[in-house]
Amino acid sequence: MGDNNTPAPKQSGCGLFHLVFGRRNIQTTRRSVSTSSLPATAPTTRFPSTTGPNDQNPAKRHLISPAAKKTNAAATATKPYAKKAMHAGPGFGLSGELDTMINDYQRASRPALYGNLGNLRQAAAPETHQPSLKYATSVMGNVVAKPKTKPVSLCRAISTRMDPEELKMLGNEDYRNGRFAEALALYEAAISIDPEKASYRSNKSAALVALGKLLEAALECREAIRIDPFYQRAHNRLALVLLRLGEAERALFHFKQAGSDADPDAIARAKQVLIHLNKCGEAKIHRDWITLLKESVLAVDAGADSAPSIFGLRAEALLKMNKHEEAIETMGKSPDFDVDLCTKFFGPVGSSSLLVFQSQVYLAAGRFDEGVAAAQAAAKLDPRSKEAVAVAKKARAVAAARVNGNELFKGARYSEACIAYGEGLSHDPHNAVLLCNRAACRSKLGQFQKAIEDCNAALRVRPSYTKARLRRADCYAKIGKWAACVEDCEALLRENPEDEEIGRMMREAEAKLRKGGGRQDLNGAGGDAAGLAVVVSNEHFRDFVASSDSRILQVVEQLYQRYPSVKFLKVDLEDHPSLAKSEGVNSFPAFIIYTNGTRASQIAGDKFDLLETSIKGCIRS
Repeated sequence: MGDNNTPAPKQSGCGLFHLVFGRRNIQTTRRSVSTSSLPATAPTTRFPSTTGPNDQNPAKRHLISPAAKKTNAAATATKPYAKKAMHAGPGFGLSGELDTMINDYQRASRPALYGNLGNLRQAAAPETHQPSLKYATSVMGNVVAKPKTKPVSLCRAISTRMDPEELKMLGNEDYRNGRFAEALALYEAAISIDPEKASYRSNKSAALVALGKLLEAALECREAIRIDPFYQRAHNRLALVLLRLGEAERALFHFKQAGSDADPDAIARAKQVLIHLNKCGEAKIHRDWITLLKESVLAVDAGADSAPSIFGLRAEALLKMNKHEEAIETMGKSPDFDVDLCTKFFGPVGSSSLLVFQSQVYLAAGRFDEGVAAAQAAAKLDPRSKEAVAVAKKARAVAAARVNGNELFKGARYSEACIAYGEGLSHDPHNAVLLCNRAACRSKLGQFQKAIEDCNAALRVRPSYTKARLRRADCYAKIGKWAACVEDCEALLRENPEDEEIGRMMREAEAKLRKGGGRQDLNGAGGDAAGLAVVVSNEHFRDFVASSDSRILQVVEQLYQRYPSVKFLKVDLEDHPSLAKSEGVNSFPAFIIYTNGTRASQIAGDKFDLLETSIKGCIRS
């Protein structure tokens, strides 16, 4: 440790690498790099193996004499990338600031220096990298005078002074050892020095695929092919990525260009994916959702495991079959690509289609704002798409109805809130969130049976929708359906065993069930076998009164018998909110009289005498 307290002399030229990588007496050094100013104590330099994502010959071992070092240094200065690699200042060394930083870093802890070089470290178990991590793309000038600099950043600051071929070889070694992020950084450094080398782009695409960044990988392969149109390995790599992305026809084209590098099994899988995709297109045209679901699953199994369009088709089929929960789960498994990257790769039309799928699933999941945003973006990308325009219009109407209903509910205007949610359901009849919200309004109005029906409809499309099941359990309790209440509570407790409110409701329902002997009449209230209803709460009483409308029905029946030439229609405006809006009905209940297809008058629901007088006047006229 005493040596570390003495500042190391400044190094110039390639002595930087001797400084960073340490002397030969450090046993943990993983690599050494051949340079023109290495001391005589390290006469031998071993280049890393080149087998890996690139397609060059195996590396050779070189013994470099002091005389040969000078020759190599002169040759290096004549390479086309040399000017790009060098910075202002004498020779090939770093600025004084970076030299000082590294010297200070060595004095503090030489082992720490080795551990902080990212990909340039001693042999160890391969690191695990998550595809969701983001890595910087800039490789020039990342010199930070802090000892806590991230490994990749320090590596790049140093590597910009290196031969790009050496960077590629170092990247290949990291790739083989599973250090894909470090490999990617090194390939990017090589590209920054020599951007027109196809092999660097191809190797970068391999690292991106390993990190789960398929669209970026495909774009890098395109660049490699642009640089070298006959680069067979790049064609094969691009074809494999296209296959996973569901672009089977384009994949087959690049497999053909790959020649002997193409994998026969992959070609066969691409052909199968293309067959299934054609069947998906036909099924969608004929609205054959069962076939569309089947063929989309087969396409994924055949190799298109990261194709957002295929996952979207599968989700659409499930939505049309009223299996909203499965559609939401399917879309959750789809790769989550950036919209701009999708537009760049799939084009505006393809990206618009993906957003249409997303919008419909967002609405089904109750994510209304996101559904509107996705639909509007889809219509903007492809304004000629009738489907995109229609979905955007539907999303705006459903979202507006939900906002309006919520505001009315907060103001305790439950009848009007019911109508508002019903307007949304007229555009999206099976939306579980709107159904559950309307059930809440009906429960507040004492219409428990109707509330239960809405909850049933919501649970048919989303069986694990907790809020709808909880609301239904509460309605069952309020009308005395104790057994059904217990059943819902048991299901809820399996998901949330610590929920005290549900536990209390279940205990109360079980006690009522034991006390009543489990008998329930046809109307759902506890009572005897003769059908006598027992009112168990104020809400239960209001439900019976509100749901029967017995007096109104009796009056209408009497009027029908007196005036058989008059046609009487009963309309539940909560179920048909658009009709209430178009006819200007502003009070409930209400009677509207029509003569010769024209509206004659509107009468409040409790004005029975006025109703009969108006009917007589219409008959006489």
